[in-house]
Amino acid sequence: MNGNGETASREFDVTVVMCTYNRCEMLAGALESVLAQDAGGVRYEFIIVDNNSPDRTREVVESFIARGHGYMRYVFESKQGLSHARNAGIAQARAPIIVFTDDDVRVARDWVSSIKRTFDEHPEVSYVGGKVLPLWEGAPPAWLTGEHWAPLALTDHGDKAFYVNAAKPWCLVGANLSVRRAVFDQIGLFTPKFQRVKDHIGSTEDHEFQLRLWRTGSQGLYAPEVVVSAEVQANRLEKIYHRRWHTGHGRYCAMMEFEEVMQADGSVGDVSQDMRTLFGVAGYTYRDLLTHGKSWIAAALRGQESKALFHENRIRYFKSYIRQRYEEKSAEPNHSALAEVVAFAKSVKRRLLSSKTI
Repeated sequence: MNGNGETASREFDVTVVMCTYNRCEMLAGALESVLAQDAGGVRYEFIIVDNNSPDRTREVVESFIARGHGYMRYVFESKQGLSHARNAGIAQARAPIIVFTDDDVRVARDWVSSIKRTFDEHPEVSYVGGKVLPLWEGAPPAWLTGEHWAPLALTDHGDKAFYVNAAKPWCLVGANLSVRRAVFDQIGLFTPKFQRVKDHIGSTEDHEFQLRLWRTGSQGLYAPEVVVSAEVQANRLEKIYHRRWHTGHGRYCAMMEFEEVMQADGSVGDVSQDMRTLFGVAGYTYRDLLTHGKSWIAAALRGQESKALFHENRIRYFKSYIRQRYEEKSAEPNHSALAEVVAFAKSVKRRLLSSKTI
């Protein structure tokens, strides 16, 4: 059912939801790419959610509707934040498949038909994601290799499809994410706590949503034939942007307790009750921080700019993660930082002694 208490309409196969904030200048290109679909008989509606934009966003959208695009709708959402905007789109959607994309994205002409075909061929999956390739506004610097794509919301996992689930918890990017609407009845909507608001960066609304799905035993599919391209603005080619993103991402991941749910085999599970933690942070997270610190120094000394920045940003991530968890822990009644440090040190000592005995 949608937010109005109505069942999904048989009139549409797919609902495309595009959320936008204050980007009227680039919005037209994104709208045109969705409207220019070679849909191959797939019936789709197009909802544009204006997330309280102060610019000409509504005027731009209504100018397209006035051209005769009757399956296109404008929705205004005053509560600021991407999760609020997406949830508003979900409430208005009338199709059994809901597709999310962004206002700086250009979708392939067969995008909608590829999504529908993938769901038809894979009834076992709850959601589908694909490639998000770059449209460079300027020539990317030499250091900006694929391992630095996360802050740009770009993804290319190759040309072979694979499942994503609790055993392989790879987050599929929200700029090209399609979900069966029944999923939202099963696990709920996007959580505003983890959302991007205005220019805040590093948020984890996509990851937290998929983490909830994995915990139910559901799975998604990376489908390489489902392709979009995203504009990469010039400021995102600067190191300062990447440093800010990783700092923000560390804070959001800490709110999810993400490092603590990661298992030794790379899968996700529940936080172990006997896990050694300091300020709520798993002991191995501190180890990873030190490891990246050593790798950062080594790469910097060798003049390996890209590698050095990668390790530097992992350090920023872990520092922000630890800071957030420390602040949360310190806010608990009767919390003693000294007592926790002493208990953690004793735990580490016992482990070292037991390993030597063995």
